[in-house]
Amino acid sequence: MHPNNLRTAVMLCAAAAFAAAIPGPASASASSPAATEPRPPARTVAVDCFSNPQVRPGDFLLACGDGNNRLIDIHWSHWGANSATGTALDAVNDCQPYCAAGTFHSYPVIVRLDRPETWQSHPEQQRFTRLHLVYTDGRPAYTERVVTHELWD
Repeated sequence: MHPNNLRTAVMLCAAAAFAAAIPGPASASASSPAATEPRPPARTVAVDCFSNPQVRPGDFLLACGDGNNRLIDIHWSHWGANSATGTALDAVNDCQPYCAAGTFHSYPVIVRLDRPETWQSHPEQQRFTRLHLVYTDGRPAYTERVVTHELWD
């Protein structure tokens, strides 16, 4: 190796060792939790009719256009990255004789959210895209015992 190249290599190694020995600011310190621990992932959310992210909502509007169907009194037993489960009352307007004069009836249901995907409006956030309802005691007219809703983005 040429003497000038050797001298340059030695100087670069010494400079690197010297720079590594100098402590940085406290915010960049290796002992700082923010510097060593990865940021926890954001919780998977349910996006409501108004494009608001919700975690464990107490109620959830299903009929965004007219408000004639809403989950109320939701009690979540599990809320995870891939699914959420709970129980609720499905409050449905019978629209008899027409919706403005109709009566709301509540039916107990088991609620399950699943199929998380990236939320297009907030790519850093996962959102549930599907909601399942299982009616446990009665159900609205013309409604199956198990109903699946695709959720909006």
